Amino acid sequence: MTRCGVRGVTASLFVIATPIGNLGDITQRALETLREVDLIAAEDTRHSAALMRHFNVATPLVSYHDHSKESEVLQLLNHLRSGRSLALISDAGTPLVSDPGYRLVAACHTESIPVVPIPGASSLTAALSASGLPTNRFHFEGFLPVKSGQRKSRLKAIRHLESTLVLFEAPRRLPESLMALLDVLGDRDAALCRELTKAHETIRCDRLSGLHEFVAADIQQLRGEAVLVVRGFEPEGEAITPAAMLLVERLARELPPRRAAAVAADITDGSARALYQWLLEKKRDS
Repeated sequence: MTRCGVRGVTASLFVIATPIGNLGDITQRALETLREVDLIAAEDTRHSAALMRHFNVATPLVSYHDHSKESEVLQLLNHLRSGRSLALISDAGTPLVSDPGYRLVAACHTESIPVVPIPGASSLTAALSASGLPTNRFHFEGFLPVKSGQRKSRLKAIRHLESTLVLFEAPRRLPESLMALLDVLGDRDAALCRELTKAHETIRCDRLSGLHEFVAADIQQLRGEAVLVVRGFEPEGEAITPAAMLLVERLARELPPRRAAAVAADITDGSARALYQWLLEKKRDS
């Protein structure tokens, strides 16, 4: 018999947000659900056990993370198939936001097992809300690749997105990631949001160059997880080099304008959109 009296739902997967630092941010609904479900699947059972003890939650814990085997996912599915309830939590914040869990959620949908979100704390939305940058559209990139070449390639792939960019970064990689952002994206407006909701919370808004200098000058900024929020690409502000103009003009004699702009952008490391607009304006003016 299920113990899950929350909303009268049985055999459901509850995706529950937990605090990202300040324990006061947990919701009453989250606590009620954690106490009522039959089992909690946690990213790190040792970390989550301490949290559960703090809130007097006695529900059994089982491990579920990125490296869990298919057999472990199947065990959780069998638990749900038997008519019992399950909660999914991460180490901090909202599960599945740069955290494991999507395989289990997808499997539940495939088997028509209800998936119930219990919203709450999220460093992603907290950083966006405090960044002072546009939030009507944003792109969440998560963690950049560790290797410098892969990191640079990834940044090149997203640098022309006009949406505000949001990235997570580990403290030891913060200086090199800020420098990589500066090198590839240019000196854009940005916000460094570190240790959100904790005692040493830092929210600093500056250009990327200023944030890099700030971090380099204060070793305390290399402690704790960071969220970086960066202004999106602004096409009207990008200069087109004379070499790119000559190349795209020559290519346009043989290719459609949009294709010519894409090829020229790839060769010159420029913006396909800016080159395409330049071609259209040149054609109108001729």
